[in-house]
Amino acid sequence: MDNNFKMVAKTLFGFEDILAKELTQLGAMQVEKGVRNVSFVGDKGFMYKANMGLRTAIKILKPIKSFRVAREEDLYNNVKSIKWEDYLKSDGSLAVDATVHHSVFTHSKYTALKTKDAIVDRFREQDGNRPNIDLRFPDLKINVHIDRQRCTISLDTSGESLHRRGYKTATNIAPINEVLAAGLIMMSGWDGQSDFMDPMCGSGTILAEAAMIACNIPPNLMRKEFAFERWEDWDVDLFEKIEESLLKKTRDFHHKIIGYDKSPSAVKKAKENIKNAHLDEFIHIQHEDFFKTQKAGSSKLHMVFNPPYGERLENLNIEEFYGNIGTTLKHGYPNTDAWLVTSNLEALKYIGLRPSRKIKVFNAKLESRLVKYEMYEGSRKAKKQND
Repeated sequence: MDNNFKMVAKTLFGFEDILAKELTQLGAMQVEKGVRNVSFVGDKGFMYKANMGLRTAIKILKPIKSFRVAREEDLYNNVKSIKWEDYLKSDGSLAVDATVHHSVFTHSKYTALKTKDAIVDRFREQDGNRPNIDLRFPDLKINVHIDRQRCTISLDTSGESLHRRGYKTATNIAPINEVLAAGLIMMSGWDGQSDFMDPMCGSGTILAEAAMIACNIPPNLMRKEFAFERWEDWDVDLFEKIEESLLKKTRDFHHKIIGYDKSPSAVKKAKENIKNAHLDEFIHIQHEDFFKTQKAGSSKLHMVFNPPYGERLENLNIEEFYGNIGTTLKHGYPNTDAWLVTSNLEALKYIGLRPSRKIKVFNAKLESRLVKYEMYEGSRKAKKQND
């Protein structure tokens, strides 16, 4: 038990329940939901596992000190009292980022600067050396969170946001964030037990995340680096053991994952990204206009898509476009659970179908809805009953 410590996984608004479930399934202890975060307890191996295996986490933080702050001196003195030499060499490099909700500390950059000063001063007073500042590839990334009178200093175990999986080199105009895509697919109940489609697949993010969920492939296998790999206590053997244990839990997938896009450049980008992710054996991408297609076969289809919006809608008639979505689903896609996410809440009424579910989510800062339309066999079913 002595090797266990508290960690905090940050996520998007509305994804707290899914992240808590993911953590519990991975084996985390003392899982507690917050707002845009879930705290939990585990050891160093679990810290590696959480970074590699969580689909809906943006960052994993390791809090090392929490204290009350009323004045600047409180921040400086408390930060300076931390044994930074346990985490960093005096000739190493560091970066600090801060989030603040406080009457005195109103600027996050200034708060980060004061924190850095305290750390550097401690090293300088001890042996005359001081760590460098490296915002891109620091040996230690430190997170400062001040909420009213409480300040928490954490080590950032992840580094770059965990939505950067490492498979995406090509993107379209408004690519969907990988964490958002994974969360939406999980909210939709996709379990890999049917065919899956994204009829407006853009750069292929939803397709890649769906395939990884279906096969239980850890989402961050392709990452170039996690922040903890630069730490003093980095254990490469333990990391490889954890990686191997996660890979043993992958599973077979016996259905199809299909992507359509009417833009040839989007299809090219999506294919490139899917190939980078080594998922091309599971995913088939075609150059198709969804509004001119029909569902192949009678088996169940699970659909998740992010229709164009905002800057991608410049030359589109919203009423006509969303009307076409409804018409295509109604006439071409029986026995389909269709989920779409949009920040254009007004546009949803033009679809002309009654949603069976509506979930509030955020796409970046845009309030959005994840909406489900259940398309039944319809007239075919009625015809059978009449016969």
